[in-house]
Amino acid sequence: MPIAAEQPWVKNYQPGVPARIEIPTESLVAMVEHSVAEAGSSPAMEFFGRRTTYAELGDQISRAAEGLRRLGVRAGDRVALILPNCPQHVVAFYAVLRLGAVVVEHNPLYTSRELRHQFEDHQARVVIAWDKAVAAVRSFPGDIEIDHVVSVNLLTAFPAAKRLALRLPLPSVRASRDALTAPAPGATPWEALLGHGPIAEDHPRPGVDDLAAIQYTSGTTGRPKGAMLTHLNLYANALQGEAWMHGAEYRKEIFYAILPMFHAFGMTLYLTYGVRKQALLVLFPKFDPGLILAAMKKSPATVYCAVPPIYERTAMAAREKGVSLRSCRFCISGAMNLPDHVVELWESMSGGLLVEGYGMTESSPVALGNPFHPSRRTGTIGVPFPSTLMKVVDQDDPTREVAQGEPGELLLQGPQVFQGYWNNPEETAKTLLPDGWLRTGDIVTVDEDGFTTIVDRAKELIITGGFNVSPSEVEAVLRLHADVVDAAVVGKPLERGGEMVVAAVELEAGAVLDEAALRAHCRDHLAAYKVPRRVVQIEDTPRSMLGKVLRKEVRERVLPLV
Repeated sequence: MPIAAEQPWVKNYQPGVPARIEIPTESLVAMVEHSVAEAGSSPAMEFFGRRTTYAELGDQISRAAEGLRRLGVRAGDRVALILPNCPQHVVAFYAVLRLGAVVVEHNPLYTSRELRHQFEDHQARVVIAWDKAVAAVRSFPGDIEIDHVVSVNLLTAFPAAKRLALRLPLPSVRASRDALTAPAPGATPWEALLGHGPIAEDHPRPGVDDLAAIQYTSGTTGRPKGAMLTHLNLYANALQGEAWMHGAEYRKEIFYAILPMFHAFGMTLYLTYGVRKQALLVLFPKFDPGLILAAMKKSPATVYCAVPPIYERTAMAAREKGVSLRSCRFCISGAMNLPDHVVELWESMSGGLLVEGYGMTESSPVALGNPFHPSRRTGTIGVPFPSTLMKVVDQDDPTREVAQGEPGELLLQGPQVFQGYWNNPEETAKTLLPDGWLRTGDIVTVDEDGFTTIVDRAKELIITGGFNVSPSEVEAVLRLHADVVDAAVVGKPLERGGEMVVAAVELEAGAVLDEAALRAHCRDHLAAYKVPRRVVQIEDTPRSMLGKVLRKEVRERVLPLV
């Protein structure tokens, strides 16, 4: 099936968007070096008002790469990043790649237990971590060997005046400071990593087909699966995004980095596409409407990509405070369904269309999107990106395509499709077909113009706040509690989009349901967004003859009660 202009969906592209992109022939390291050379004096990053130019970014990348080289990092080594959005994250990402090493991104709010499973899989020996996450790494069991931990204090990237203000001996200031930093005894400070001078110019650089990143994605089993993404995969997806945002200008755009860069969406949007576009990245360590609106007054966003709840909260806060959002021209929503009322609210406040897209970690991540054009169709996830193909097949027989308009599993093919799961050939074989088609696990319908609508998710993942939650992982934690015999976890759709995590538990004889205690137990083992919002008791957990939890039956039985 050729990628050509005669594909039915291409006619609905925004005028000027090509059917194909040029497949990259160089690595992300070459890409960032081009941006540094061409945009040296232009601002690359802004963090709480402090700006860093592209020339300064390039110098810091080179120095951090040399520091990592001296710690023993070599080509092919995995280096773990456990960082929120901050300038050090951007530098660390490219410093690891400069050595030909592999970035492994992690959620800095994960518990030690959640991180441990991923470290057991990728076996990185060098870690660059937010200082508040260092303790979680230090508490790993002895069989996980870590050679070096580099700690990042976010306050060192603040403007001097803000750093001084955070030293005031006031309870409120102390609380703000404690939320941003913590002692990390025994770790190598980030600043020491940059203290050795730049890396030698002739140090080998990676190739376009080399592995760039391992990005973890939740599976239905709850076990971590590390999607292997090459320089070509990530660079190609950046070029596809560049083609889709037709009209965006080099050194003119301002990206608000609200989505976490440890997530595939944020990684591609900011770390690759934003840097490729030589844009200003305004970095936010977490979503805070007050910080967003304050930044809008100094550096108004032109590219504002987020999940539906963030769009809604931003627009409502802007309307309440009288802050203009008219600069926001390119706005893509992803990771969860986009309700019509959010589209109407945002577009009434901003200067551009809010369109929905679709992707998954295994496709680097973006594969489909609605055009920035009146041809967009709300309620759908759009049409395939340039150089991307799709087909809809029988879920039980992926070799058989279904008739147009009938529901079936969405399959994808393109330069952004991943190389398989790290050390997991069995799961790779289930997801990546021999002819290169990626099984998404999503059940869709496609109309005659290629606009695609998700009708069901085969993978049973729960999407909350734009993040995936594996029901099996939460169930396993609940079963660790002494009062719990069995557990089943499902998602309850919310009116404003996304889902709420709901747990149904079967208790030991004589035990009394203590919802608060079970939620507290989950908080000890899971990131906050995975903790069930509601816990209800059931007499028996419905299972198939093979012992699989029948989550559809659980939903029918439990969701009317919450």
